Amino acid sequence: MVLQAQEGQLIAAARLRVLVATAVPAERDAVAGALPVPGADLIAVGVGPARAAAATATALTTAALEGAPYGLVVSTGIAGGFAPHAPVGSLVVADEITAADLGAQTPDGFLPVTELGFGTVTHHPPEALVREIAAATGARPGAVLTVSTVTGTAVRAAQLRERHPSALAEAMEGFGVAEAAVVNGVPVLEIRAVSNPVGPRDRAAWRIGEALAALMEAFGKLAPVLESWHPHDQ
Repeated sequence: MVLQAQEGQLIAAARLRVLVATAVPAERDAVAGALPVPGADLIAVGVGPARAAAATATALTTAALEGAPYGLVVSTGIAGGFAPHAPVGSLVVADEITAADLGAQTPDGFLPVTELGFGTVTHHPPEALVREIAAATGARPGAVLTVSTVTGTAVRAAQLRERHPSALAEAMEGFGVAEAAVVNGVPVLEIRAVSNPVGPRDRAAWRIGEALAALMEAFGKLAPVLESWHPHDQ
């Protein structure tokens, strides 16, 4: 009995704790119905990078103070996709998480904050984990852009794609989640299901239900990948 108890403690200690952050409860609930991973917690952090960073940082700090830190953070939910590279209903896994509008507008065009001598605009998830998730779910690897203002014109969509040729999707929380994760020394992922094209806003063309279903299906396939991965693997 003592040996069994010690073995159980070792398994629990070795188990990867995963924090999954969505913007809204509908996204959280879609993931919750499909992620049977012990040690995974889900939170709806709110819309936008600031709310996402604050809520994620709070959750990470609380877990660390309680002696049960997270080993991985996943930002997820629905997103706009850059056509034709990421059509509606497809999945995207970020190989880079980039703040696309953090910087300055100048007469010569947009300058990212890094070119102004400050901070960072891009975080890179673990390469091996991105490959494994892409293989398990069929998600397309590429850049996921974080914006504070959703794109609503073809002109801006083209500008973003020109500045970020590998961009597949646009959302509003990934960079905030990533900032909080990096500050706390925790690896980060971003997985998105495409609900609409990036560009002119056409609510009639949005397929939110289809995207949430794709998200649920994807997370149903992630358990073996997440359970077998450890931060020291990166």
